[in-house]
Amino acid sequence: MDIRRKIALACADIVLIVMGLVLALGLRLDFDPAGMMRYTSPEHLILFCGAALLAVMIFFLFGLYDKVWRYAGVHELQSMVYAVSITTLICEAFVMVGWGVVFPRTCPIIAALLWLAGCGGMRFIMRILSSRRSKDSNRIVRRALVIGADDGGEVIIRELERENSGFLCVGLIDDREENQKLHIHGVPVMGSMANLTEIIKENDIQALIMSGVKPALVRGAVQACANLPDVKLCVVPSVSDLIEGNVQVKRMRDVQIEDLLERDPVGVNQKEAEAYIKGKCVLVTGAGGSIGSEICRQVVKLGASRVILMGRGENSIYEIGIELRSAPVEQVIVDLRDKARMTQLFEKYRPQVVFHTAAHKHVPLMEANPAEAVSNNVLGTLLLIELAQKYQVEKLIAISTDKAVNPTSVMGATKRMSELILAARRIPGFAAVRFGNVLGSRGSVIPTFKRQIAAGGPVTVTHEDMTRFFMTIPEAVSLVLQAGAMARGGEIYVLDMGKPVKIIDLARNLIRLSGFEPETDIPIKVVGLRPGEKLYEELTNTGEQTEQTEIAKITRVTAPPPPADWPGAKLEELREAVRNADDKAALKLLGELVPHFQNKQLEK
Repeated sequence: MDIRRKIALACADIVLIVMGLVLALGLRLDFDPAGMMRYTSPEHLILFCGAALLAVMIFFLFGLYDKVWRYAGVHELQSMVYAVSITTLICEAFVMVGWGVVFPRTCPIIAALLWLAGCGGMRFIMRILSSRRSKDSNRIVRRALVIGADDGGEVIIRELERENSGFLCVGLIDDREENQKLHIHGVPVMGSMANLTEIIKENDIQALIMSGVKPALVRGAVQACANLPDVKLCVVPSVSDLIEGNVQVKRMRDVQIEDLLERDPVGVNQKEAEAYIKGKCVLVTGAGGSIGSEICRQVVKLGASRVILMGRGENSIYEIGIELRSAPVEQVIVDLRDKARMTQLFEKYRPQVVFHTAAHKHVPLMEANPAEAVSNNVLGTLLLIELAQKYQVEKLIAISTDKAVNPTSVMGATKRMSELILAARRIPGFAAVRFGNVLGSRGSVIPTFKRQIAAGGPVTVTHEDMTRFFMTIPEAVSLVLQAGAMARGGEIYVLDMGKPVKIIDLARNLIRLSGFEPETDIPIKVVGLRPGEKLYEELTNTGEQTEQTEIAKITRVTAPPPPADWPGAKLEELREAVRNADDKAALKLLGELVPHFQNKQLEK
C-alpha cells in the first residue's frame, strides 16, 4: 500500500474514532442535550482527537496500514480486534485515573464496539468492492466445479475470486455425507463423485479443479469426463502449499498421467545426499538420458563443485549442457568401453562421486544383440568400477532395473551381472539401486502411446494382463541420491514403486486424458509379448531378503554375495565373445553366470 493510501486510511480512522466516541457518549447519555453539551466542550474534543491519534499509532504497530484489504480474512480481523482492545484499555485507564470525573467510565467500552464496526467495517467494505470490481472486469471463460469441500477447496474458491483466472466456481463435489448441501463462500456442495457426470451436464460445467493429487479422485474425474471432451481437468498443487500461500491457483496445470498412479507421494529429504555431494566433483555416465539428466539437475542444486556430463550421444549431452550452462559442468563425449579415453577422463577430472546410468536398455533390441548388451552393460560397467576404485572414488551408485530380477531378457541378465560384480567386489561406497519404469523416459510406454494416439491409433498393448511398476523421474532420482548416502559396499537398494499398474488401464486413461474415448475413438490392439518380456515385474530375486532402511521408501537387499573373484575365468570368455561379436557364446555365458536367467533363446 503506497504512502498516500496509508495517510488517507489513517485520516478516515481518526474521523471514525472521534465519531465513535461522540456516538458512544450519546448512547451512554440517551442523547440528552444537556449531558451531551457537558462532555463535548472544546477541551473534550481535544481529548477525543488525542484518543484517535493514539488509536492510529496502535493501528500502525499492528500493521493495519500495511495490509492489502482486498485479501482480508480472519487474520486481519484478529489484528483489528487486538489493536482496538489495546486502545480501549489505555483509554479506560486514563478515564479511571482522571477522566472519570468529566467523562463516563463505560464510554471507551461502548466506543470499542463502534470502532470495530466503523474501522473494521470500512476495511471489509473495501474488500467487497474490490471483489466486485474484479468479477466485473473478469471475462469468465469456464464454469468450474471444485472437487473437495475441505481446506484446499476453500483456498481454491478464494483464489479464483481474487485472480484473473478465467474460471467461475459454481459448485463443489465431496463424497462425505456430512458435507452435502453445505456452502463455502456461498458456493454449494452439489453432490458426490458418484453423480459427477450428471452434475457436469446439468450445470454446464466446463472445468473440474482438484486440490492436490489423489489418484482415486483423478481416475473418477477422468472417467466422468470420458464422453465430455470439452471439460477441462485441472490440478492445483498440494493443499499444504496452498494453505501456506506458497502456490497460487493461477499456476494450476492439466491432469497428467502421473496423477493416475496409485502410490503415496515421496517425501524427499536431501540432507543426506547433500552431505556427500556438496563441494565434490561428480561424474554422471549416460548424462543425456532421462535418469542421467535428472541426476545432473539435482546434484547441481545440491552444490556439487563440478559435474561431468559424460555420454556417447553428442546431441543429448549438448542439450543437458545447454540447460545447465550457468552451473559448473563439463561435457565429455566418450564410449564407456573405451579404456584409454575413460582413463584420461578419470586422470583429468578426478571425480569423487560417480552415478552410473549409461546402459543399453531396450529389451527387444538387446535380445537381438546379446554380445553388444554384454559389451556395454557388463564390460563397460566393470571398466568403470575398476577405474573408480583405482582413482579412489568415494561413492559409485549404479542404476539397475527390476528386469534384473529373475531375468527373462538379455538386458535384464546383463544388469543382474552388473549387480553381482558390485556385490562380489564389495568396494566401500559402491552400490546399486534397483527400480522399475519411470514415466516419460525415452522409448518408454507413455511417449509411445502418445505418438500412437496422435496418429489416430491403434494403441498397441502386448498383453491384457501385463503390469509394470512406475515412478516419476524426479522421485526416482531423489531416492537414488538418498540411497547413495547409505552405500556401504556391494549392496543393492530397492526403491518402493507403489502398486503395479496394468498397462492396458494406463492406455485407456491416457486416451481419455487426450480427449478421446477408448475403443470408440482410439482402438486398443493386443499384439502379444515381445521377445524377453514378462507379464509382470518383481523387485527381489529368488533367495533375496530385504530389510528396511532409515528411509521409508528404500529397502536394502540382503543375500549371500558371490565369491570375490566372480565371475572368474568366465570373464575372459565373455570378453572373447564380445571381441568376436559372438551372440550365441555371449548368451550361453549369461545363462551360466546369471542365476534364474530363463530365456527362450537358451532353449534352442
